Amino acid sequence: MPYPAIRRAALLLTVTAAAVLTAEVPAHVSARVSARVPAPGPVRAELAAAQSPAVEIRVVGAEAADLTDPHKKDIAMRLVSSAENSSLNWKAQYKYIEDIDDGRGYTAGIIGFCSGTGDMLDLVALYTERVPGNVLARYLPALRKVNGTDSHKGLGSAFMRAWRRAAADKAFQRAQNDERDRVYFTPAVRQAKKDGLRALGQFVYYDAMVMHGPGGDSVSFGGIRRTAMKKARTPAQGGDEVAYLNAFLDARKAAMKTEEAHSDTSRVDTAQRVFLRAGNLDLVPPLKWKVYGDSYTIRR
Repeated sequence: MPYPAIRRAALLLTVTAAAVLTAEVPAHVSARVSARVPAPGPVRAELAAAQSPAVEIRVVGAEAADLTDPHKKDIAMRLVSSAENSSLNWKAQYKYIEDIDDGRGYTAGIIGFCSGTGDMLDLVALYTERVPGNVLARYLPALRKVNGTDSHKGLGSAFMRAWRRAAADKAFQRAQNDERDRVYFTPAVRQAKKDGLRALGQFVYYDAMVMHGPGGDSVSFGGIRRTAMKKARTPAQGGDEVAYLNAFLDARKAAMKTEEAHSDTSRVDTAQRVFLRAGNLDLVPPLKWKVYGDSYTIRR
């Protein structure tokens, strides 16, 4: 990173004697610096130790950020979009709507809100609360009736056109973002943190919750997590993070294979498992993966 881009980073110090430390480092660097060895490049340290001069420095920078970091969250959205929409441009998906024949009716928007599972109904209800009389408000009665089914009754092509029209409204885009966070992103990241998982594990939880829902049955997020915990302990329980995530991904693959529409497990096999095998637990770019045979790259 060029000198002008250097910023002050948080420092964790293990000091054998009292020391005064001032250091500036690039945020993406994780470094160990000894007082007896001059720090390389832009890392500058001035140390005055009372007894032993040995000082160990671990720099915690941007790459250790969790999934709530805006850049990491954007990476998560692009990863999901590659699997849900075969595109990294997740912000172009507000207008997306189709029936993918998975028994959930219409699938639409940035994370696949479904007319048959209730989250589309909740989204349109929120949008209507904020913008009464919007173009989707008239479809609320029909959405209530088809909830729990794959029916299009009362919706159809007129509803699909209205959805695409609403997608141009910033208020509808904000409603999609807010419901995504309330139902999927925030609960997934919160649980992952409780389980001691870093950014990759947080994303693994989030992607599973998007596809399988936050429920507690055997093929929903809660059931998948319970199955994994029977095979391996979470880091919060003293377990190995890689071993636990492998167990979780195994359980998720088993859940995916119970549905024909989700039988292609490449979003696990050639995406999340690739990052895990590489030891990229902080989900640091560059990232390269495949979904449904298509290759994707996030360079930074």
